[in-house]
Amino acid sequence: MASKTMQQWLSLVAMIWLQSVAGTNTNFPAYSSQLKQILSISQVQLNNLAFASDAGKLLGWLSGLAAVHLPLWLVLLIGASLGLVGYGIQYLFVAGQVASLSYPAVFLLTALAGNSICWINTVCYVVAIRNFPLHRQVVVGLTTSYQGLSAGVYTDIVYAAFNQRGGVARAQAYLFLSSVLPVVTSLVTAPFVRDVNAGNPGAGRNTHAGFVMLFVITIATGVYAVVSSMGSVSGWLPAVNNAMGMGICLMVPAVVPLAEGLKHFVALTRKRVQDVASEEENGERRQDKIAVGDQEEEEEEVTVVAPFEEMAISIGVREELGARDMVRRVEFWLYFFVYMLGATLGFVFLNNLGQIAESRGYSKTSSLVALSSAFGFFGRLIPSLFDCLLARWKYVVARPALIAGLMAPMVGAYFLLLSPATAALYASTAVIGTCSGAITSIAVATTTELFGTKNFSVNHNIVIANIPIGSFAFGYAAALLYRRQSPGGGQKCMGMECYNTTFVVWGCLCSLGTVLALLLYARTRKFYFRSI
Repeated sequence: MASKTMQQWLSLVAMIWLQSVAGTNTNFPAYSSQLKQILSISQVQLNNLAFASDAGKLLGWLSGLAAVHLPLWLVLLIGASLGLVGYGIQYLFVAGQVASLSYPAVFLLTALAGNSICWINTVCYVVAIRNFPLHRQVVVGLTTSYQGLSAGVYTDIVYAAFNQRGGVARAQAYLFLSSVLPVVTSLVTAPFVRDVNAGNPGAGRNTHAGFVMLFVITIATGVYAVVSSMGSVSGWLPAVNNAMGMGICLMVPAVVPLAEGLKHFVALTRKRVQDVASEEENGERRQDKIAVGDQEEEEEEVTVVAPFEEMAISIGVREELGARDMVRRVEFWLYFFVYMLGATLGFVFLNNLGQIAESRGYSKTSSLVALSSAFGFFGRLIPSLFDCLLARWKYVVARPALIAGLMAPMVGAYFLLLSPATAALYASTAVIGTCSGAITSIAVATTTELFGTKNFSVNHNIVIANIPIGSFAFGYAAALLYRRQSPGGGQKCMGMECYNTTFVVWGCLCSLGTVLALLLYARTRKFYFRSI
């Protein structure tokens, strides 16, 4: 029987695999132009479809309630099934298997598919908090960083299988994979997404070696993703080799639970051999040692003082709040709008990346999306690395201050987009992808620290309701400005003027969000100072 430590690591690997395929909404920019042509819709209607993907998060609290009352494996499979229906029917329509599909139907299916992501994310967050209560920021950072790779994973597969085919075939491939891949991954990982530390709030200590190994693997995966995305841009890396390399990178984390299992088996075998040898001297020793055999690895490592334990002990919970009490707090609304003007605004940029690149005359949209995915990966990982490094000196950076520090470069990136240079587009995409991903990762820990862990699954889904609201408001305004710059108010606009006004507005909004983040820091700084 596997030790509890091994089961913990298995659940973490399951979360990594789930997150690597859960970001199906990030694929939208890669096939949005083809979808616009197939449906014969305007830029405003296309923007509404991007909003629909985020609109599913308005009902994300349903997944939170389900996680409280249903087994986590069932919540996971429900979420995957919603994505299968949402993306699957769209695939059948684009592939010509469904005769007709109205625009409202496509909108509702897209919203359903977007809601499925909430269910998968909720399961991953709950498992992280329950199985690694002392290292929730580390685990959330590690696992959600892989969601930043989702667009890259799907792009690698699509280009490996459909490299020589047209845009419509690739659009079909994206929709097919978005419907099927999360279902397959959920079926494989369902047995491992469960609470293995019930009744043991102090579980998860002495995991230093495993986390170090995973950080090395994760960073190497991110480096490969960046290098391979640049290779796909220049054409020197074959698409099939690229996809195979990414597949290997995603399988490597399984080494950690396997190593833990081998370590447990060897240690348990050694204990039993010692028990048999000493049975004649002390008949009771064998029974005592077998009783603690499943915990021997934790007992032997208890003297290890790892930065992860120091970090986990240093930050507590400001107060435990239910959803009703949370929305009455000023801190909640500051946090809500900071998220909206930071990460959500970044997501709106990424959702429009396909149209932005096309308006500039840049044709390699999929490669640009893969690059943003790779930098989003590092962005989600950075907060965990900072926590681990700062914990060595028992120093804690307040989450709101860190968010403000991440939003400042985003302001510069939006204004940099006013430059027509392709390098400016790449640099801004990298900065916005990195900072948006980092804020998303930090938000999970921020919600637990400010509003508690007991009602996290519902509270956090209320917080991220800002995403569809912001997506609609910012995206719709951008679409109107795009149409205004189109010749005769048409559906297609070419040139820098298509988005220049939008970039200025986005930069100003992000500046306002930075100020709000500083206000949130001012109101919560006493809590973080007490936590040091």
